[in-house]
Amino acid sequence: MKLIQTLVVRDEIDIVDAQIAYHLNAGVDFVIATDHESRDGTTDVLESYAREGYLVRIPERGENRESAWRTRMACLAATDYGADWVINTDADEFWMSRAGTLKQIFSAVPREYGVVWALSRHFPPRPDDARFFAERMTYRVSAHAAINDPTSPYRPHLKAAHRGDPDIGVGFGSHTVRSHRWLALHHWHPADVLHFPFRGLEQWERKGVRRARGDKPLGQYVIALQARDQGRTSDRYQSLVLDDATLERGLAEGCLVVDTRIRDALRELRGDSVRSDPSPGRQATPTTAAVTEATVIAESAGLRDADVVRLVRHLDALRARTRELEGSIRG
Repeated sequence: MKLIQTLVVRDEIDIVDAQIAYHLNAGVDFVIATDHESRDGTTDVLESYAREGYLVRIPERGENRESAWRTRMACLAATDYGADWVINTDADEFWMSRAGTLKQIFSAVPREYGVVWALSRHFPPRPDDARFFAERMTYRVSAHAAINDPTSPYRPHLKAAHRGDPDIGVGFGSHTVRSHRWLALHHWHPADVLHFPFRGLEQWERKGVRRARGDKPLGQYVIALQARDQGRTSDRYQSLVLDDATLERGLAEGCLVVDTRIRDALRELRGDSVRSDPSPGRQATPTTAAVTEATVIAESAGLRDADVVRLVRHLDALRARTRELEGSIRG
């Protein structure tokens, strides 16, 4: 089996090397990366992997056309690189199977099915003490019900993987896939996508301001732009950071859980010995989070609730737009 990773990236120097190295070690055979105007050293990292034969870099400038870029890379994976399966990623996402390897879980998919989804697992930022993000961010959100706040960066969603297909279509964010060739296998999520969206104050502000201005104007990014314009960037970012008191309360309530899988995987890649727990002053915790089937079922239910909320919101927007059009026609 040949497993290809696609990647859309822009200015992610603090995480992109670890992301690519992790996936190549986890079974990915080759990476196709679209580099959108990176200026912080990300391009140099991509080119280093390209020189070693592990990656092809596609430079892009101007308007963000993410869905078209993702579709192009997914099609190239099939036509030019012989992909049996394709995972579609951002630089802050790490695909991890819960049992076996990535190749083993995709090999287990019945032949008539060609699209599956992984559950996104969101990791809030912890206080920035200059350590690597994976050493600090070892607690994730565990949502068993829909998060209705449209500005929340932690709403549950799915990320798509698919068999190689020269006619595939990949939607914005890789949450949806259009295929005339393959059936989709719903409600079976054999992998997690461990997501580290915000890792420091400057990175949060830069990413939020850029996307709010047109790249991807979601509520979570608009908040960053508004905070910058109001001179409240630090205060607003700190409201996202898990302090010790919030962490203790979240662990007790079950809305936060320990998850050190990426920390441990990256330590193994570096050859590091196991060190103390990442939170100073806390007692040691297990190095690997137990992700049980019961947890997956509960969080999948929360995801389906969130999908209903999204659908209702889209219908409300469509209804408002229809009223506008009807009013203009009558006028």
